[in-house]
Amino acid sequence: MTAITPHLWRHTTYNQFIDLTFNQYLIGTAHPMLIHTGSAPEAPSLLKALKGRKLSYIFVSHFESDECGALSAILNVYPSAKVVTGEVTARQITGFGIKADVITASDGEVLSLGDLELEMIAYPSEMHLWDGLLCYERKSKTFFSSDLMIRFGNSDVNQVTSDWKQEVEAIGVMQIADADRRRTLKERLLTLDVDLVAPGHGPILTV
Repeated sequence: MTAITPHLWRHTTYNQFIDLTFNQYLIGTAHPMLIHTGSAPEAPSLLKALKGRKLSYIFVSHFESDECGALSAILNVYPSAKVVTGEVTARQITGFGIKADVITASDGEVLSLGDLELEMIAYPSEMHLWDGLLCYERKSKTFFSSDLMIRFGNSDVNQVTSDWKQEVEAIGVMQIADADRRRTLKERLLTLDVDLVAPGHGPILTV
């Protein structure tokens, strides 16, 4: 794992066939949280990167293979970790027979990780506009954008500089097909005070 800030580490894998980097993040606090698990084939690499560290929570923004495909494998090693996700994904986890202690979170809820606080933000996620969750860490002003802000290519740099308003305005029909829901989310995101964007794909954005 690569250190991004004193409390944030990034694990990456690169798929050359689609020219895309897949990110998972570890928030290291009194109650550590893993943001996404990657797909099932990525589990050995991620578990090796975690190196047996404590893990209290696993955040899953929406039910897709690169967000939670390795969930069962991670829970086999960290059986006491609680899965934090939205109602739709919680239902899918149960429906697919994944045994997990799930915390179903909703828009506006705040989860304390000890030193840090995560605010939950509802959004219509791929691929069927199911209700998903994004999260914003208030103290470090870090926004975990999942699939909203994507850069293709092999992310061989940790961070690039961007502009928060431009990143939000660039969210288009490919990310959220419904125009009204896209507009509502953009308005909500522009109220956040963001210094760092941790995307599901691509380098960290300093904004």
